[in-house]
Amino acid sequence: MIKRVDRLVAFSVFGSLVAVWLVLTGFDAVTHFLTQLGRVGKNGYTLTNAAVFVLVTTPRRAYEMFIFAAVIGGLMGLGGLAATGELTALRAAGMSRLRIAASATGVIAVLVLGVVILGETAAPWGDQMAQAMQLRMKAGDIGATGSGLWARDGDRIINARGTMVRQVGDHDTVQLADVRVFTFTADGQVSRFDWAKTADHDGHAWVLHDVRSTVLDGAGTHSSSTPSEQWNSSLNPQVLAQSVIQPQYLSMRDLRRNMDYLERNGESPGSYAVAFWARALYALNVLVLVLCAMPFAFGAMRSGGLGKRIFVGMLLAIGWYFLQKAMVNFGTVYGMPPLPANLLPAALLALVAWLYFRKHA
Repeated sequence: MIKRVDRLVAFSVFGSLVAVWLVLTGFDAVTHFLTQLGRVGKNGYTLTNAAVFVLVTTPRRAYEMFIFAAVIGGLMGLGGLAATGELTALRAAGMSRLRIAASATGVIAVLVLGVVILGETAAPWGDQMAQAMQLRMKAGDIGATGSGLWARDGDRIINARGTMVRQVGDHDTVQLADVRVFTFTADGQVSRFDWAKTADHDGHAWVLHDVRSTVLDGAGTHSSSTPSEQWNSSLNPQVLAQSVIQPQYLSMRDLRRNMDYLERNGESPGSYAVAFWARALYALNVLVLVLCAMPFAFGAMRSGGLGKRIFVGMLLAIGWYFLQKAMVNFGTVYGMPPLPANLLPAALLALVAWLYFRKHA
């Protein structure tokens, strides 16, 4: 009987959640497609490019929208059972509110596992493809591949294996890592090769750090090293900063790699650490938020008001979103580690849900 009840609740919640998820993701995709249409015709950007851009970023949109769909879909699923009297029958049969909520949360837990995998595979890949398209549109002589950033700068070809956004003052700037600069002669021969550990823009010019240079001429090869040197390059740092994948769109593996790199160099991981723990706690946040929303399906919502459930679900999800952002920003300003700053909103919601279900056991 318990398994049959679980299937009843699960099917009701599953159907509502998937429907809401498709609507939210589709609406967001259409909105961004209309935005992309405004760029068609500029720098060779075509309607096909706009469609591909929206298509490859759809996994990330689905990942972001799932938490809202889970809350609204969960309330609608249980609300549907309440409208037909089945929720009342389950309560009369002796099932506690916590047991019913656990059945609803269980099916969402299965779905969130797939969403997490989506967010670590297809979503980052799609965002990298989309950013490469935007980069080519803004600067035709710059491209991004699996081997990093590539650019032509006069008689030089530049390859940066890594790109990161750093906070400098009140604005973001891009830092290139593992930089290779190939200088060619007029007949296409390599005349100089420079390797630098990092390169960043100081507001006036590019500066290479930990540089090793090799010059090739008729007398042979000549190598030299220098801690830093100015780099006369026409690369636009603003274009690069806008085209680098934002930390919240990176996979946990890429975030961890950037964090390790910054920590090895004595720098704060900053936004990368915040994004990492937000991704790591994503499943927990979804499940706790859904569990906290379930009580609304038992009280005034038992009359089956669809508009009320959607309103309550949106209000709770939006409130949680701003609470989490506020706590993370508070932690960043006052030096709170990213893990507790991201964990605290979920802990507060879990406490609220526990108090409710304990009172109405």
